[in-house]
Amino acid sequence: MCGTDFHIFAGKHPFLHYPRIMGHELGGEIVALGEGTSLRVGQQVAINPYLACGHCVACRRGKPNACVNIRVLGVHVDGGMCEFLAVPQTAVIDAEGLSPAQAAMVEFLAVGAHAAARAPKGGDHLLVVGAGPIGVATALFAKLDGRRPLLVDRLAARVAFVRDRLGLDGVVADDRLDQSLADHTNGDMFDVVVDATGSLEAMRRSLSFVAHGGALVLVGVAQGELSFEDPEFHKREATLIASRNALAEDFSRVIEAIKSGAIPTDVLHTHSIAADELPLRLPELIRNADTILKVVASF
Repeated sequence: MCGTDFHIFAGKHPFLHYPRIMGHELGGEIVALGEGTSLRVGQQVAINPYLACGHCVACRRGKPNACVNIRVLGVHVDGGMCEFLAVPQTAVIDAEGLSPAQAAMVEFLAVGAHAAARAPKGGDHLLVVGAGPIGVATALFAKLDGRRPLLVDRLAARVAFVRDRLGLDGVVADDRLDQSLADHTNGDMFDVVVDATGSLEAMRRSLSFVAHGGALVLVGVAQGELSFEDPEFHKREATLIASRNALAEDFSRVIEAIKSGAIPTDVLHTHSIAADELPLRLPELIRNADTILKVVASF
């Protein structure tokens, strides 16, 4: 389950129109195959939910994650909250050696790995705004890249979680946040700020955390227009970068990192639920989203 699923259920996702079967963070077992494939029945797999057209300008440039005609399972077309799902072979990723729950977590981790890869290299300070699943995944892969990420969140419980359970640095977004971030960087602020909140207000504020000459990477997506004060943006000669979905190499990196133990999926997997309980339990999960990192639903 993804925070995006919660937004979809609430009717707040900008790329989706009902009716739609949700579900894009998917792992499973192959039960049937078409002809001409090297896959096998019984194989544990993860699913790349980004179905690209293969011929648009983005696809031709090696960016199928930003395909002009993209169809994301569970968003643009029906997804995986069902017992059986048919997908193209190109969407199937070998996840042998992973548990079913780990396979289901590959996609959100790949989004974080992609965001970490999109962050310009160089500089000592990287800030991730939002300690939800995508923010945490981004920080974990930034740390694996040798960077020193700091997470900020308005919820003290989330900050405590990333500190105590994941060994990541974090600060609470309170009235002293600007001063705390300045103190952390000796007044320079951050070479890279990654905003993973999905909040337009937070995205706007994140610009103030960017060092002069730095970059702002937007991972979260929200309905509406995003604007900045031009003098604040211009005086920094800031770089604005979007990070959308993930690439095949991001999925591969995640699977290897899980297998090596570099990504603690047992800590990230905070809640489990039976799929047939979802219609009744989803409103409850949404209400308690601030205390949940990753819910895995099993069919």
